[in-house]
Amino acid sequence: MKLLSTTTFQRSAKFAGALLVSTALIAGCSAQPEAKPAQTAVTENQAKAVKTAKIEKKKISDPLEQVADVASSLQIDVITKAGGDIQEILKHRGDRVDKGDIIFRMDPTDVQIAQQKAKIAVSGTQQQLVKSKQDVEDGKQELKNGIAKLEASLKDAEKNYNKMRNDYDLGLVTKNQLEQTETSLNNMRLDLESNQNKLKTLESTNSLAQLEQGLQTAEVSIRETERTLENMEVKAAVSGIITDLPIETGMTLQAGFKAAQIQQLDPIKIKAELTEDSAALIRGKQELSFYIPGTIDKTKAKVSYLADVMSANSKSYSLELEVPNPDRKLKPGMKAQVLLSEEQDQVVVTVPTLSVVREGGDTFVFIANGDQAEKRKVTLGRLNETYQEVLSGVKEGEQLIVSGQHQLKDKDKVQISQ
Repeated sequence: MKLLSTTTFQRSAKFAGALLVSTALIAGCSAQPEAKPAQTAVTENQAKAVKTAKIEKKKISDPLEQVADVASSLQIDVITKAGGDIQEILKHRGDRVDKGDIIFRMDPTDVQIAQQKAKIAVSGTQQQLVKSKQDVEDGKQELKNGIAKLEASLKDAEKNYNKMRNDYDLGLVTKNQLEQTETSLNNMRLDLESNQNKLKTLESTNSLAQLEQGLQTAEVSIRETERTLENMEVKAAVSGIITDLPIETGMTLQAGFKAAQIQQLDPIKIKAELTEDSAALIRGKQELSFYIPGTIDKTKAKVSYLADVMSANSKSYSLELEVPNPDRKLKPGMKAQVLLSEEQDQVVVTVPTLSVVREGGDTFVFIANGDQAEKRKVTLGRLNETYQEVLSGVKEGEQLIVSGQHQLKDKDKVQISQ
């Protein structure tokens, strides 16, 4: 057996030592992952660095507006109630009139003649009625006098008849004489009864009814002519502006002719047609703001009408505002802008859009509460560039986590950094 040399032995010893060191290192590396879970737990319990910002209210958009029309609050057609020739025109188109002002007059001559005839008829009928009443009274008195005489004569005749019957029994008068006396007595009774019936009829029956009716008709004719004379002066039924007056002096008008139109401009109305969403936005409000572009600044106006039911024709909800207009700056035909919401309605709670965490169809934000992060579900509204309206979930003044929120879970520890 051949012995190794000293050099060879030394090399072998060095190789063996190196091999032992390598084996130890490999063993150490393979054993190290078993200690890693404890190190990870320590990391997770550490506070996560985040940035926050106070939740504020911001203007999310400009107020919503609706185009509207300026219209008169009332339009009245002036209709002639009587016919005639126009004699004088006192007002003209564009003039302002007060209720009761005379706009024009018609010639009253024909009506005055008719009125005079009616007065003559009344006077004649009254005279005839007075005479007839006197004749009736005279007739009644004559019948009463005749009845009184008949009653007295009847009493004498009855006494005479009774005496004659006694004489007949005594044979002093003939049967024929007795019968003649009885016949005369009966005739007298019939005459009395007839006159009494005539008096009752005269007293119970109005023999003057025809004359009285004629008098009433004549009196009604006078009242009609008086009314017609009043209608010869055509007056304004309301206060306002005359916007139509298609007449000239000398024209002959018939009753029922549309001679003028008056529009009431104080107050004046602003009318608009709204969609269902717009109507819902203002329902319950007592007043709204409006302005005339380039002319009139924003002004409050009373809501006088808002339809509860959509119009079947326009498929919209009618809105009417009532505005005092003493200086008549607002005129029919103008266009107005009605504010369906005010400036303050647009200042709402907002959050930066980038602070929102989306999970499926839900939206969340994280709020810093001390050293903890609270996960809040929020309902978002309108968007304005980098900010979005929050309808529910957070309130003004809370500390919103705006950086680092995507690495958070509910109740995580956080450290707020500047």
